[in-house]
Amino acid sequence: MFEMLALSFLIMVGFTLVIEGFDVHVPKGYIYFAMAFSVAVEMLNIRLRKRQQAKKIKLNKSIS
Repeated sequence: MFEMLALSFLIMVGFTLVIEGFDVHVPKGYIYFAMAFSVAVEMLNIRLRKRQQAKKIKLNKSIS
């Protein structure tokens, strides 16, 4: 879960550093917004997964 999010952050920061190396300015607000948005989406996904797992029907063991 969070590994993919962390990897995407590292790639985004690395890409930004490369772009800045070519003397192209990237506003930091865009980077921070993208990170905050992806964290918010991941938190929503975690909450939805927990709700779906809670709705699953738990069956009792069969007695034979």
